[in-house]
Amino acid sequence: MPTTADKPAPSTLEIKDLHVSVEEASGATREILRGVDLTVRAGETHAIMGPNGSGKSTLAYAIAGHPKYQVTQGSVTLDGEDVLAMSVDARARAGLFLAMQYPVEVPGVSVSNFLRTAVTAVRGEAPKLRTFVEELRTSMDALSIDALRIVSAGINAFREQPGHGVLLITHYTRILDYVRPDFVHVFVGGRIVEEGGPELAEVLEAEGYERFLKAGAPA
Repeated sequence: MPTTADKPAPSTLEIKDLHVSVEEASGATREILRGVDLTVRAGETHAIMGPNGSGKSTLAYAIAGHPKYQVTQGSVTLDGEDVLAMSVDARARAGLFLAMQYPVEVPGVSVSNFLRTAVTAVRGEAPKLRTFVEELRTSMDALSIDALRIVSAGINAFREQPGHGVLLITHYTRILDYVRPDFVHVFVGGRIVEEGGPELAEVLEAEGYERFLKAGAPA
C-alpha cells in the first residue's frame, strides 16, 4: 500500500522581486525585468501573456540560467533551494527547463543524436542504441500534423503528473484553447501588471494590451 513517503513531494517555484539586466552590443547595461513576483505550485498552470518586448522571454531565460541575462536583485527558489546558485544542467535536472517555440538546428548534429544526448543527460546513462531507436520510433508515430495540438497535449500530459507545475509564456492566445491555465498574468514593462483567472486571457484576446501598456509602462 502506498505511503505518504512514496508520493512525490509537491514542488513550488518562487520568484521574489526579480530584477534582470542585459548588456547590449554598445556595452551599455539595460534593465529588462523590474521586480517580478510569482509563485508556481505543483498542480498549477500559469500563463504569462504580454506584448513583444515586455520581458516574457527574459524571465524564462533568467530562470533557466542563460549567461546573457544577469540577475541584479531578487531571488528564485525551488522548494526553498536557491535556483540562481545552480548550474544550468542542475536546473534542468531539477525540472526547470525550457520548451522552445523555435528549436535551434545545430549543423552537423542529427536530431536523433541530439535527442539521445538529451536522454542521456536526464537519465544519467546512455540508452542502448536499439532500445533508443525503438523508443524514438514510437514517439514519432504519435506525432501528427497539427503542431499546436501536439504541443498542447504534451503540456497537458506533463501537468497531470504528480508534482508538476507549468509556467506557459506566450503571446499566442490560441494555445490557451487547448491548455487552460489556472492563473493568467499580464506582463508589461518588465513586471506583472495584472493577474486573474482564465477569463483574463479572453479579455486580452478581445481588447489587446493597450490599457495595460498605458498603466504599466515604466516611469
